[in-house]
Amino acid sequence: MSTPANYIDYPFSVDSRGRTSTTEVDDHVRDLIVAVLFTNPGERVCLPEFGCGIRQLVFAPNSDLLASATEALAAAALNRWLIDWITVEKLEVVPVEETLRIRISYIRRDTQEKEQLEIVR
Repeated sequence: MSTPANYIDYPFSVDSRGRTSTTEVDDHVRDLIVAVLFTNPGERVCLPEFGCGIRQLVFAPNSDLLASATEALAAAALNRWLIDWITVEKLEVVPVEETLRIRISYIRRDTQEKEQLEIVR
């Protein structure tokens, strides 16, 4: 029987033993989604095109147009950068007052399990 793989946790931290914090694959996949969504293109030196820059939209006026633009940016980025990890089934962005709710339904490619993630910013 093999032991489950551990991945470096995001954001990077040190655990109580003074070692790099690790996480299981379920949390790692969610961490990857968050990293893709909130990394601005140009932030990573070796991958200047990585990310979709949703953080840049924080100061834009909240509207249905912003939600549509966010959906398009997020779907394109997730399909490009996480194609080996997930298949995005549904991505919905809902503007609620001063926040955006991002709901992602996806299938993990390794287990074929359906998962959901909701991010509120």
